[in-house]
Amino acid sequence: METRDLLKKVRQIEIKTRGVVNEILSGEYHAVFKGRGMNFAEVREYQVGDDVRSIDWNVSARMGHPYIKLFEEERELLVMLLCDVSSSSQFGSGASLKMEMATELAAVLAFSAIRNNDKVGLLLFTDKIEKFVVPRKGKTHILRILREMLNFEPERGGTNIRAALEFMNSVVKKRAIVFLLSDFIDKDYEQAVRIVSRKHDLIALHISDPREYILPDLGIVRVRDAESGKPMWVDTGSARVRKQLEAGFRGWQATVKKDFERSGVDYLPLSTDRDYVRPLIQFFKRREHRR
Repeated sequence: METRDLLKKVRQIEIKTRGVVNEILSGEYHAVFKGRGMNFAEVREYQVGDDVRSIDWNVSARMGHPYIKLFEEERELLVMLLCDVSSSSQFGSGASLKMEMATELAAVLAFSAIRNNDKVGLLLFTDKIEKFVVPRKGKTHILRILREMLNFEPERGGTNIRAALEFMNSVVKKRAIVFLLSDFIDKDYEQAVRIVSRKHDLIALHISDPREYILPDLGIVRVRDAESGKPMWVDTGSARVRKQLEAGFRGWQATVKKDFERSGVDYLPLSTDRDYVRPLIQFFKRREHRR
């Protein structure tokens, strides 16, 4: 992408996601993702209704009447965006590709994070670690992350979620909020999910496209696996084949969801043919109500 086009696209995403962040998600984000603890701020005189457990007995003894301790939340958090940029992420049958949706989701989450003074980092992966952006604060840093996601050309086409999680776990020492954005066309990553989820707050955002499981009647067509390159013939004119394909996808997706939930990881399915804002808000609200 040319520099001018790239900057224009970054600006478009910033404008498109700003309303979501400012009007809706910033408050939800703050409510759902709490700080790491409480720091002492100051003392003030006791008032009727204050929690007696907050009384500072040393100050109260010196002053001759009760004072209480006031605390403020230690707000700064670390947010990691782990984004699958394998070949299958470049698929899309409607208004956007899976990668384009992932970029917008990353923008919403990243801008929400910096509104709360949190650091944001980025890890792009295929079947290897393609790019790691060290977590930092500030709008300039977030715009850099968006430029990376928009203009990055991966060296490989496959997917290795396990390797991505293991790398992230090795380089990010502090507890982080980890958003894993992928279509999860991979296997053998369940143990890595369990290990990461013990240390970090891991959240799986599953991005799919309806044409991955609902095919129109086009007769016999030749299709190709985006990641392996393997070609095959599919009889889309057969209602039985179309039903088997959809049933297979639904069953696989249910298994992915079950595996994440069994590891204590929140799972949110999203589709390129539907708006992501409402599901994301509902997801945040469910997390808030659980706390």
